[in-house]
Amino acid sequence: MQPDALYEPLLWGWFGLAALVFGVLLLLSAPYGRHARAGWGPTIPSAWGWILMELPAVVVPVACWLLSDRTTALVPVLFLGMWLTHYVHRTFIYPLRMRMSGKRMPLLVAVLAVVTNCGIDWLNFYWIFFRAPAWTTDWLTTPAFAVGFLVFWLGFALNRHSDAVLRNLRAPGESGYKIPTAGAYRWVSAPNYLGEILEWTGWAIATWSLPGLAFALWTASNLVPRAITNHAWYRGTFPDYPAERRRLIPWVW
Repeated sequence: MQPDALYEPLLWGWFGLAALVFGVLLLLSAPYGRHARAGWGPTIPSAWGWILMELPAVVVPVACWLLSDRTTALVPVLFLGMWLTHYVHRTFIYPLRMRMSGKRMPLLVAVLAVVTNCGIDWLNFYWIFFRAPAWTTDWLTTPAFAVGFLVFWLGFALNRHSDAVLRNLRAPGESGYKIPTAGAYRWVSAPNYLGEILEWTGWAIATWSLPGLAFALWTASNLVPRAITNHAWYRGTFPDYPAERRRLIPWVW
């Protein structure tokens, strides 16, 4: 099957897959991090698992760029730069800075993430570099791009700052969990997830595309259930956990 013939079925299928994953994860928390548990097969070091499962988000977009005839087109290259700013950090820097020494994750989790990342990454960048109408620089002055660009970078800043708060809870060599209290953790249990959802919502708006929307919904389908699970875990683990703190949206939910 040619890529163009595969594209539409895979794109629409991804919306259904996001809904399915959302429902499954509401019932069954993904077995990594604080929710790691036995019974999911062989495990690998968590840091290497993170690198493996996020690597397609770097390789697939770069491959689409190199194979396209839009390698010097400003708007597609700008979108590639936005994406890689997040994913180069998430793939190579985040897992080595988050002090995952001694932690492990199921190999199955990493493999499933590789497969799904390849699919959603390809949907976005095959569209940007091969299927989308040729963008002119006028796109950079549209309300959609301006709003999406702003939301993306606000989410990026919130995500990075929240990760830093978690990282700084532990001294080098220290393990275990503590209650985060700095930054947006004063209001919600998962501001790192809120930041990432904002990033890809901004991406969907800035690209004004169905694959961008599919990726934003895919991100939410994975992270909203995780935020619910983490909030319940904090409240069950720490008797003094702040009662006023919400799951994901300050003062609301």
